[in-house]
Amino acid sequence: MGKLTNKVAIITGASSGIGKAIAEHLAEQGANVVLAARRAHKLQKLAEMIEDEYGVRTAVVETDVTKRTDVEQLVQHTKEKFNSVDIYVNNAGVMLLSFLKNDHVDEWEQMVDVNIKGVLYGIHAALPEMLKQEAGHIVNVSSVAGHEVFPSSTVYSATKYAVKALSMGMEKELSKSGVRVTNVSPGAVDTELTEHITDGDVIDMFKNRDMTPLESADIASAVTYAVMQPKSVNVNELIVRPMHQK
Repeated sequence: MGKLTNKVAIITGASSGIGKAIAEHLAEQGANVVLAARRAHKLQKLAEMIEDEYGVRTAVVETDVTKRTDVEQLVQHTKEKFNSVDIYVNNAGVMLLSFLKNDHVDEWEQMVDVNIKGVLYGIHAALPEMLKQEAGHIVNVSSVAGHEVFPSSTVYSATKYAVKALSMGMEKELSKSGVRVTNVSPGAVDTELTEHITDGDVIDMFKNRDMTPLESADIASAVTYAVMQPKSVNVNELIVRPMHQK
């Protein structure tokens, strides 16, 4: 029996990378997991593996976090199948780094839609259920880029600063509600996020980067640590970065 046995966790962006690792780690601790992302075929494979490996229940909900109705239906489906929403991990995100001079305005909009609106829609859908239960835990995945800005991260950092601000405000508003809030800020992690960068100047800049990035499991361990604390403990902020990241 894990410490999260019979808890129900929703993880957005669960089809790969950090979200996939979080789902596996929470399942290992006994949580039933609801896997949400756009790539339902990958979610289904993950769900089968988790059920076989950890013996917990799963659900797969194809979800585009930029669509409010999708996120509402995600939470509604979770309630209908599991009767509660105990943990909601706002993990879905995109990192389309670019220099402002290169004017990737469509990518700026995409980051605002996924990284900010997607988180807000998750809060909108999950928080009322947690308030009714007088218990729950919302985990927002921000970034080290939400604490400092570097060349080419200007818009991405703006979205992740917004996530950090949302987390800080939630902590204050919900401190007496029974709902806990954790903001997790990963540094460089070996995921597919960087593969989506289209700005040639950024790609060239990264070619000479000398650093060993974190693994997705490192961030999943941090999230698991936060959600497994006693009800009287709220881990508000976790910054996790590679040893040699500046």
